[in-house]
Amino acid sequence: MSFGRLKSCPVVSSLVRRASGCYCHSLSGSFFSVREISDDKKQLFKRQSLYRPMAAGGDVNLPPKHQNRLAYEKSPYLLQHAGNPVDWYPWGEEAFEKAKKEDKLIFLSVGYSTCHWCHVMERESFENEETAEVMNEHFVNIKVDREERPDVDKMYMTFVQATSGGGGWPMSVWLTPELTPVYGGTYFPPADVYYGRPGFRTLLSIIATQWKDNRQKFSESGSKIIEVLQRTSVLDEASSGRNAEVPGEACWKKCMQQLSHSFEPEYGGFGKAPKFPQPVNLNFLFHVYSREPSSETGQRALDMCLHSLQMMAKGGIHDHVSQGFARYSTDDRWHVPHFEKMLYDQAQLVVAYSSAYVATKNPLYADIVRDILTYVDRDLSDKNGGFYSAEDADSYPTHGASHKKEGAFCVWTYNEVQSLLSKHVNGNDDHSLATVFCTHFNVKPEGNVNPLQDPHNELKNQNVLIATGTEEQTGEKLELDVATVQAALKEGREILYEARQKRPRPHLDDKMLTAWNGLMITGFAKAGQALESKEYVQRAVTAANFVKKHLYNPTAETLLRSCYKGTDGNIAQISSPIPGFLDDYAFLVRGLLDLYESCFDPSWLEWAEVLQEQQDRLFWDEEGAGYFTSPGSDPRILIRLKEDQDGAEPSGNSVAASNLLRLYSFLDRPELRDRAARLFTAFRTRLTGVPIALPEMTSALMCYYDSPIQVFVAGPPDSQDTKDLLEVVYGRLIPGRVLALADGRDDSVLYRRCEVIRRMKPLGGRAAAYVCRHQACSVPVASPQELARLLEELD
Repeated sequence: MSFGRLKSCPVVSSLVRRASGCYCHSLSGSFFSVREISDDKKQLFKRQSLYRPMAAGGDVNLPPKHQNRLAYEKSPYLLQHAGNPVDWYPWGEEAFEKAKKEDKLIFLSVGYSTCHWCHVMERESFENEETAEVMNEHFVNIKVDREERPDVDKMYMTFVQATSGGGGWPMSVWLTPELTPVYGGTYFPPADVYYGRPGFRTLLSIIATQWKDNRQKFSESGSKIIEVLQRTSVLDEASSGRNAEVPGEACWKKCMQQLSHSFEPEYGGFGKAPKFPQPVNLNFLFHVYSREPSSETGQRALDMCLHSLQMMAKGGIHDHVSQGFARYSTDDRWHVPHFEKMLYDQAQLVVAYSSAYVATKNPLYADIVRDILTYVDRDLSDKNGGFYSAEDADSYPTHGASHKKEGAFCVWTYNEVQSLLSKHVNGNDDHSLATVFCTHFNVKPEGNVNPLQDPHNELKNQNVLIATGTEEQTGEKLELDVATVQAALKEGREILYEARQKRPRPHLDDKMLTAWNGLMITGFAKAGQALESKEYVQRAVTAANFVKKHLYNPTAETLLRSCYKGTDGNIAQISSPIPGFLDDYAFLVRGLLDLYESCFDPSWLEWAEVLQEQQDRLFWDEEGAGYFTSPGSDPRILIRLKEDQDGAEPSGNSVAASNLLRLYSFLDRPELRDRAARLFTAFRTRLTGVPIALPEMTSALMCYYDSPIQVFVAGPPDSQDTKDLLEVVYGRLIPGRVLALADGRDDSVLYRRCEVIRRMKPLGGRAAAYVCRHQACSVPVASPQELARLLEELD
């Protein structure tokens, strides 16, 4: 959401200088924190007298000196703060009533379990007895996990961004007992010694004094701020009426121009350091390419994608030993990451690398798909079928160490590599495995990390593996054939992996979110299609069943936001489960549609329709069009916002636009296409002015105008001729494709809703394919060659 600069409470603002924080902006204008992780705590709790290990391979926790109400929570982030001397409350009525009863301001602190600066502020301020005493005396203190409560985070981050010009985590906001924000920022240092910025304890004293002496001005200021935010949060209501014109071709042309301008040609990616993968950009560019593959624009789009994906795969952002990708790199070469690994990045990158493989058939991209999914299935998967949220960046360098270090689980000294990989290369006494490994991955005796990428001096003499050349170039340098190099690197990675497992593991955020599980269902389903893997499709099915069992209320037909891994290994839930948000519905609906196109079980399509209808009831803005991020049932959410940024994750509105068009094509429901049209008009200003902020929605807009290509294959799902036809479809990037199986199941939602599919039959006892577009279908074809020709004619 774009806002002019607002002023926070003038009473406070006149006495303190605004803290800017250490944050950077993405190309789309959304904000990211500099996400490292340094958590020196040794406690995670479940209940008052129950403790659990930090993670497998870590040390057992000791009883805490303090314990607050967060010990009763299940969010890993909240549990990390359960031993603070601060009298923390979770977001809820108990805290709100206390603030009203005692007439105190609320101090709201929002973060997440793998947030570096969140843990820095905890160590410096929230674990400090004197600071905690001030907080407890003058404020009601609330902790929120932003991943559990994105509605709370979004509402107050909008305030912080509007008043300070930036944002990030930890987010620190002071609220009146009525929950109106009066002052806020991000990370505050503990004392007034950092570059003239106010210390946190100073702020606490000033704000507490001013609340006591100028209460009326606080309340008036807070009310005015809410009024301004409510007015400026409204999208293009004037252009979102039922007869408003949907923005057109100029939007995707401008998006392409803006991405081309921001593309960094040497190392790939968009913009300068720090570099984020930004899969939403890659999805749009693959769509542009698949729409016009022979054009100069299409080739430019493909080149930007492939170069970025190749450089990321070579870089240190890619874990060459334990697989998967870190969140982002601090430099422009993709070399030195902040080492946390997020589920949503793995999910989206799987889709991007799968698209690259389908477009090129280069086995490199298929290998990276397998690499990511190996990591997710091994390290981020619950035994019940769900997916965990993240792994931390920092860990203890050794068992028994008192402090964690960034990347300790992942980095290597030169001597370690030499010692572990001392074995000679097969058939060559001149080179050891270490020689090949150090040459290929740029391992140096003095370490290979630029000190500018190591502000805390934690990576000194350490090496972050990065492949600066190809395996062929390594072979030429060492006078080895490529096969020998590949075998040596494979063996070296296996040895280092086993050595790494003996180190203390990083903290695992075992919270399971519906939205991110939806993204991962899409990832496994798309990988299953691209690589023709039944195992990947089955993993997506298992995850969908998990969500339906643990995160869905079939009676109310509503989703929950989250569930948790219990201390007994089973799935646990909090006493008042959090209802699902827009992203939970939109991302899961997309995952179910992708899953249907992978396994053709119509029950997934039917559930997708049910969830879409529930999403429309809960989040659709009938007056202004578009979807609110949160339902209207929570009176504590003072402003209902609409996300208009595709950032680290696509926005719920962008994904919903695509879902509406796909469901329209599957189920012959034109009213869903009309709803998508109204959604586009609601975001007209963004789409026409800064489409780079909404590449996913711009991609959906292309589908709206092009009309989705429908491919119906009529035949038994297990017959070889059916599989041969499906293989042709899976093997091509087809923009806006909708794929359905006409298998004669009259009881399925497809046959009940779609008249066209009921007329589609096999040809002469063989499976047949029908290609439809703009309400017209081709004559059926029975051979893969004929189907390939039909699809080529659509390019």
